[in-house]
Parts: sequence; C-alpha cells; structure tokens
Amino acid sequence: MIRDWNEESLDHRNALLYAMGVTEQDAQRPIIGLVNSWNEMNPGHFPLKDVIGEMKREIYEAGALALELPITGICDGICSNTPGDRYTLPARDLVSTEVETVAELNMLEGMVIMATCDKVVPGMLMGALRVNIPTVMFTGGYMAPGELDGKMLTLTHTKQAYAAYIAGDVTREHYKNVVRCACPTPGACPFMGTANTMCATAEVLGFSPFGNASVRSQTPAWHALAVQAARTVVQAVREHKRPLDFLTQANFDNVVRYMMATGGSTNSLLHIPAIARQGGFDITPETFDRISREVPVLSTIYPNHPSYTMADFSAAGGLGAVVKELLAAGKLDGAAQGMFGTIADMAAASQNNDTQVIRPAHDPINAQGGLAVLHGNIAADSAIVKFSAVDKAAWLFSGPARVFDSQDDAWHAILKDEIASGDVVVIRYEGPKGSPGMPHMETFMAAVLGKGLGTQIALVSDGRFSGATGGLAIGHVSPEAYEGGNIALIENGDRIVIDIAARSLTVDVTDAEFARRREGWQPIVKPATGWLKLYRQNTTSAHRGATVYWD
Repeated sequence: MIRDWNEESLDHRNALLYAMGVTEQDAQRPIIGLVNSWNEMNPGHFPLKDVIGEMKREIYEAGALALELPITGICDGICSNTPGDRYTLPARDLVSTEVETVAELNMLEGMVIMATCDKVVPGMLMGALRVNIPTVMFTGGYMAPGELDGKMLTLTHTKQAYAAYIAGDVTREHYKNVVRCACPTPGACPFMGTANTMCATAEVLGFSPFGNASVRSQTPAWHALAVQAARTVVQAVREHKRPLDFLTQANFDNVVRYMMATGGSTNSLLHIPAIARQGGFDITPETFDRISREVPVLSTIYPNHPSYTMADFSAAGGLGAVVKELLAAGKLDGAAQGMFGTIADMAAASQNNDTQVIRPAHDPINAQGGLAVLHGNIAADSAIVKFSAVDKAAWLFSGPARVFDSQDDAWHAILKDEIASGDVVVIRYEGPKGSPGMPHMETFMAAVLGKGLGTQIALVSDGRFSGATGGLAIGHVSPEAYEGGNIALIENGDRIVIDIAARSLTVDVTDAEFARRREGWQPIVKPATGWLKLYRQNTTSAHRGATVYWD
C-alpha cells in the first residue's frame, strides 16, 4: 500500500466492493481509479469508453485492480454564446475537486485520469497534483478534419458560415452543409485550440505517453498508447512514484516554451498557472512574455495557418518533432522527468517528417513565440493576444472604441453591420467575476472573420477566447470591468492603440479623466446563482488563473 490506511477502513470499503462482485482476493490488490470524462454529449470524451476494457485487463494482468470512476466532461464548443458558456471555465475547478474527492474518498492507490477537452484536462491535472498519488493521463486524440467542396472544415467554420449566411454571402443550404460536414469523427477538434493545447500540456509535463497529444482518436496507435498508460501506472504504484516526485519548475517552463513554438491557445495563460500553483510552482503572465521573446514559432496549424490541421501536424511528427527541434536549439530542458521518461527521451524517439509543417529552429515562422502579454492603461496587470493568428499588417492598430457590456450585444451589432471597419470593439463585464465565468468571445470574432473583416476590426475584452479564434482579438484584460479596471470606464469614441510589437494596449484617456469618470461608476452586476455565484465570490483574476484554488 502506498498510503497508510488502517485495516478497519479498508475492510469497510472492501465490504462495499464485495457487493458489486469484487472478490476478497482482488480487493487486496492496489486499486487504480480510471477517472474518466466519458459521456455521450461531447465527441472529445466519447472515444474514452473504447479503451476502458483494455486498460482494466492490462492493469489486472500487472497485479492491480482498475475500477471506473466517471466524472464531469464538458465541451466549450457545445454552448458558445449561450448562458451555458459561463459554466465552462468554472467547470475546470469543479473537475479538479471531483478528482481530489474520488481519489481521497475511495482510498485509491493510483489513477489514470482520462479526458480530452478544454477545461477537463487542466482540471484533472490540478486535482491530481493536490492528491499526489501515482497518476498518468491518457487523452482522447484528435478528430479527423471535415471537408466540403475540397476545403478543410472544423467546428469554428460553422460560426463563420453563419455570419456569411446572415450577410447574404452564402446560401442557407451551404451553411447547413458546413454544419453537417464540420465534425466527421469523435476526438478533439483538429486545430490548435485549447483542447489540443491542454493535451500537449499533459504530455510535455510528463503525465501522458509519448505521442498521445498528436495521435488520431480511435486508431490502433491510440489504443496502443492506452495500454502503455495502464501498464505505466501500475509500475508507478509499485515504485511509489508520485507527480511531485518528478515535477520541477523546468517541466512547467518547458510547457510554456512548447506553447510558444506552436501558437497554443490563449487559455493556456489561465490553465498552466492554475495547474502549476497546485504543486507549489509559479507560472505568471510575465513568464509567458519572457519566454515568448526567447522561443520562435516553429509550427502553425489552424487557426494560425489557413489549411494545416492536427492531421498534418501528426503526419509531420507531432509534438515529439517540435520537442526535438526545440531541444536541438537549446530551448528546452532535456533532463526534465516524466512518468514515461525525460524530454530528451521524447526527442530521441521522434522525427521531423515535414519541415514545412514543423520548421527547424534556425528557420522559424516567426522569431518570437505565438502569444504576447500586453500592458497599458487599459490593462494595468495584463492582457493577452495570440499574435500568431494575427496578420502582421494588424500588429499596430488604432481606432475609436465601440463599447458593449456583453458579447451578445456586440454579436448582434456586427451581424447588423453596425460596427465599421477601423473600430476597436470593447466587450466588457465578461471576465471571471463580471459574467461570471469568463465565457469566450469566439462567436463575435467568428462573425468578424465570416464577414471578411479579420484585419479591419479589433476586439479588446476582459473575456477569453476559444483556441480556434483568429483575428486581432485581445482578451483577459485585467483588472476586469467588474472589479473597476479602466476597461469599465472606456466610452464610445475613445481612441485605443494596440501595438503588439511594443506589447502595449492603451487608450487616449488621461489619469485625471479616468478619475473623473470613476466618481460616478457603478459595476454592472449580472445575475448569478448556485455554482456561478460561488465562483464569483471566490475566483481570482484572469491574471492569476481565474481559479478558486490559488492560495
């Protein structure tokens, strides 16, 4: 036994296991929880059911007993621009609590945590670090890209097609065909969104088998990795190998470096600091900004590239090939350990098969990483932009503010052509406390792109973005409007200046004028009950991970 449970407590638990057919002999084995997010609503989690039986057999043959423990599995894509979107980020902290609860309550000796999508992967990792028992992670792989009329499709194209349909640029039948063809198989949406960014986080941190984050779901290779994960967790239980035995600051720095090289999701600035904090490590927006200046962009897939998807990335060598290029250039710590070996081991087992999809470090796509942290009188703490998804022509942008207190209002305005080229749209009161829940502004930006205005309109928001968001979209403005940040005091017509190269986000309003406006300011308080009310009362700012688990 790894943990020192007393005999009476174990017997009490085992009596309940006997009720479900577990034999007395099997109950003496180390019990491994298959903590998984399988459900029939979300394609990212749906494939996990396929490997449960294989994992149970492998774990049993290795001398332990695997028992399935399903927990929450949500998908951001299913609820964008609906009231349900306010629940997606708080669901991360809910999932972390579930992992902690099922591990402690059931006296687990080890876990295989199994998830695929945006908030569930980081939530599971957060819970695993708090429990700190032998744990590996297995992620669900990516879905095949869609196709229509010879063009690549993903889920995000459905929103762009809807905006084009409303504008009269495409027919209703074309729009519906996009919807029908966008998601042809289970798995994570096949772009460099938050789901694939977080699956990569699990692998680079050392929790997942080499290749797991860039394998097609439900393939033989994916099944083989599931068996490897099962075998490894039993070995870790035997060796008493816990996550905090191998994790160091270098593991987390490596993750940020990988994110920069691949133009990962802006949501990583919420999730990676929150994960790190659970283990006593410190990752801040300043960490991202420092590393962004040191690590080049080596690979861009959609939305950073118009046509490359995870299928192209995987064929080129996937995550391991990026790691190999970064390590060869001295941009990673190769000695960083994981459950499946070191970063150097991962690089040695990998090959770059296509230097157009994954560039060598001496011939990068961009000399600096794909994310930038901005500061200025709009964002005294920080704001985030995924500049690898922004045309360089728009890296310096200025224009009059068009202010909205919700994404929905802004979305209707863009569909009605009430927002003009050159405007800087401000969407506020969508932050962690203001909404509450910090929903993503993907729907608005998809409409901007659907109307062909990607470099002609900028967005500044205290909300966040889907990893699939393209265009000049700046989010995570902190302090947020609800907490009295200057974004709450911006008025229509104020001139906003965005300078990505200078890392600045400013508005032409003096401190004295801000002070005058603040005298009459009252926050807009959007209704919240239950879990959302609790989240609002306890969450940190986006600058510190927007989590109820920080200090």
